This record gives sequence, C-alpha cells and structure tokens, in this order.
Amino acid sequence: MAGGKKSTTATKDKSTGTKDSKKSKKDKGESGAARKAEISVKVNEQQAMKIIQNSKVVTVQDLARQTGVKISAANKFLKESAIKGTVKRVGGYSGHRLYQAVSS
Repeated sequence: MAGGKKSTTATKDKSTGTKDSKKSKKDKGESGAARKAEISVKVNEQQAMKIIQNSKVVTVQDLARQTGVKISAANKFLKESAIKGTVKRVGGYSGHRLYQAVSS
C-alpha cells in the first residue's frame, strides 16, 4: 500500500523560483573564456635568473612558486634558457628536472 510521496509547499517553491536567479552554465563559461584570453603570464627574466643563480639547483616548481607564475610558464622559461645556454639541466627525471645556472 505504498503510495507516491507528496511534495511539500517548500519543495515546490525551491524548484520553481531558483532558475531565474542563477546564471546558466553557458553564461558562466563564456565569461570565463573571455577572462582567460586576456591573461598573459610572463616570467621576469632578471628576477628568474637571480633566483637560479642564488641557488645550487632549481626545479620548475620552485621557480614557479618564487616568481609567482604558473608551472607551465616557468617550465617554458627554463626550457628556452637551456636552449640559449644560460642554464643547464643537471639531473632529475620525468617532470621533476633540476636546472643550474651556467657559470661564465
């Protein structure tokens, strides 16, 4: 003799009134994409080289934390610096590589 559950007045109010007040996911996604397009993250070369020269070795994660940029930006900077010859890779494995400043 089980019957269907009756919905209360409070439940009816919740289900009908909240759709107008909240933004849809599509609206949120468009504004988020616009913000990402505006962001330009660059590593300050002088600051980064000072950090690298003052430490024995540096990882991508260390450089990102100390300069305040994303790990991907720090990784790109270190890879480009290694190609230029200002830093060299001295160890590490996989995504945890160790870099050191080249002494002149």
